[in-house]
Amino acid sequence: MSVGKSNVRGVSIPAGPSRRATVWIVSVGVFVVNLDLFIVNVAVPALGDSFDGASLASLSWVLNAYAIVFAALLVPAGRLADRFGHRRGFLLGLAVFTLASALCAAAPGVGWLIAARAVQAAGAAALMPTSLALLLVATPAERRPRAVRGWAAIGGIAAGLGPVAGGLLVEAGWRWVFLVNVPVGLAGLLAGARGLPADRPDRSGPLPDLAGAVLLTGAIGALALGLVESGAWGWSSGRTAGALGSALLLGAAFWRRSARHPAPVVEPSLLRIPAFSAATCAALLFTVAFAAMLLTSVLWCQQVWGYSAIRTGLAIAPGPLVVPVLAMTSGPVVRRLGAGATAAFGCLLFGAGLVWWALAADPAPHYASGFLPGMLVTGVGVGLALPTLVWAAAGALPPERFATGSAVTTMARQTGSVLGVAVTVTLLGQPATARAAVDAFRQGWYVAAALAVVGAVAALTLRRAAAPTVPTRTPERSGTP
Repeated sequence: MSVGKSNVRGVSIPAGPSRRATVWIVSVGVFVVNLDLFIVNVAVPALGDSFDGASLASLSWVLNAYAIVFAALLVPAGRLADRFGHRRGFLLGLAVFTLASALCAAAPGVGWLIAARAVQAAGAAALMPTSLALLLVATPAERRPRAVRGWAAIGGIAAGLGPVAGGLLVEAGWRWVFLVNVPVGLAGLLAGARGLPADRPDRSGPLPDLAGAVLLTGAIGALALGLVESGAWGWSSGRTAGALGSALLLGAAFWRRSARHPAPVVEPSLLRIPAFSAATCAALLFTVAFAAMLLTSVLWCQQVWGYSAIRTGLAIAPGPLVVPVLAMTSGPVVRRLGAGATAAFGCLLFGAGLVWWALAADPAPHYASGFLPGMLVTGVGVGLALPTLVWAAAGALPPERFATGSAVTTMARQTGSVLGVAVTVTLLGQPATARAAVDAFRQGWYVAAALAVVGAVAALTLRRAAAPTVPTRTPERSGTP
């Protein structure tokens, strides 16, 4: 292999075709992981039909198990890859993700599917941070900012294609939603074993806090359990109180451990950076509303209007397709208005789209006047708010904490996704009539809109300020987002 320039870690950057091969292999892996987040939402009603009419509360764990495990393992997986090699971490993550996808497709029941989704999330947690590290290794320094923007845009492209792809796959059978990952994953493994650059990991420093990751998983899971099952158990029941109390205790234990561990999942010092904490909090709140919007739109189209899976995908697609366009072109708006005002405006637009749906809700299908305008407005809101908040959070960090801080923001967004699904399930319940269903969806959209407004308030607290120096515990490289 010919050798090009050397990066900051002393890893050889491949030149010519090898560099392009690395970019393609990494991009395909990231695309499959992001696509899976969106196509599974479209399959939720089909899963209920396949598994003897399983309740929405049970099916929500197909989404939440993935998000919880991904959120908890993202930072530890990135730090383990720093110690044992990014190439090895990427290939292991892709192998686990591919195997788990096959297990999801073969699942005989909801419980098996939820377990396989948790394993799938562990693979994704290893794949995502190492993908950016390998991309940076394969890119000359002067091209890295553009490469990072392209890496981030892959998620937007997957969001745009996900609903339609999910609809097409569900029409053939919901198991194809997961089977489609297998040939892509196998091809990526074969190509990656030959084409990805080797690196020399740094084995110094403490191991990541895996026990803290377990505590975080338990805390988020217990909170989601209490919210999802509150309708069946009752808010005053001992089981609901026990789940919510366990979430509080596990969260406190996690925070106490993070304050003392040399390599915690979340460094408390990061949250003392005002702009970072404000942007991350706003991103969490916004993602709660976004997850609620995505799930309710699928359920509304299929269960209230009786759309097929493919028609649902086509109905949802216009909103996500707007997102990558705005993400790549909204720079002048951010420079003119500032990150806080831009993100707040996006949050408010997103909320306005949800209010449109609530006001126009009707059991009779009126797509052009009742659904499409709200979908387009929410798409513009996402395109303005989410990329801006992610950029603002990263921009507030000192260089030596960019990697871990960016992972914390991603973790917060995944936590928001769990809460959004849980809140949606709680508000929708099991309506007995069409009118009751409309009222439940309308309530869900109003609550999600209110959360978007709270996210706008949090975004407005952003201030332009130099990032303070965070006390260094362990050396950190820019390869782990």
